[in-house]
Amino acid sequence: MSSPEGSTVMFRRAQAGVRPRALAHFARTLQAQVAGGRPFACLVTGDAELRKLNREFRGIDHPTDVLSFPAEWKAGHLGDIAISLARARAQARQFGHAPEQEIEILMLHGVLHLLGMDHESDRGHMARAERRWRFRLGLPTGLIERVPS
Repeated sequence: MSSPEGSTVMFRRAQAGVRPRALAHFARTLQAQVAGGRPFACLVTGDAELRKLNREFRGIDHPTDVLSFPAEWKAGHLGDIAISLARARAQARQFGHAPEQEIEILMLHGVLHLLGMDHESDRGHMARAERRWRFRLGLPTGLIERVPS
């Protein structure tokens, strides 16, 4: 799934309102700055596919916005991320920014999970990392901050 340039972003089908090249550039920025140079692949798809993946890998039968699949077995490759474009669009409307920015927020969140962070059990480590990286990358409020504790 990776290319000679490193991290990749693939769309299940062409989408209006998001720029694939800009998102691929953002993925390579995450690779260089956040992931220690390790490439990852990101699939942007629909709710139905996220629901299927969520059910298959987590036993949860509903769609979600982002899923991460670490690839410890493959040297050099960090893993794979799947993002629901429908969820990204809805969340972007809800929080007042562009869908492309929401995909970037979700991609950052997914990369942090690929790096082994888990906001449900790490006593705020992932939340602090996400906040720090969002600030450095110029992104709006992240996923963890949106959920009241």
